[in-house]
Amino acid sequence: MQIDINLSKCEGHGLCEQLAPQVFGLDDEGYVFLKVDQPIPAELEEAAAAGARVCPVAALRVLR
Repeated sequence: MQIDINLSKCEGHGLCEQLAPQVFGLDDEGYVFLKVDQPIPAELEEAAAAGARVCPVAALRVLR
């Protein structure tokens, strides 16, 4: 699976990072970035999908 990030939607709420800190981070300007290479490693898929689901502005999308 992969995670599509729409930075124009990201508002830096950080819920993705709180839920899946091994997958998501926030840069110095508060925008989300992936801490892992894509495709997302199998052992992190569940966490990555959960982090994407909690984004309040739908800036993250799971691609299978």
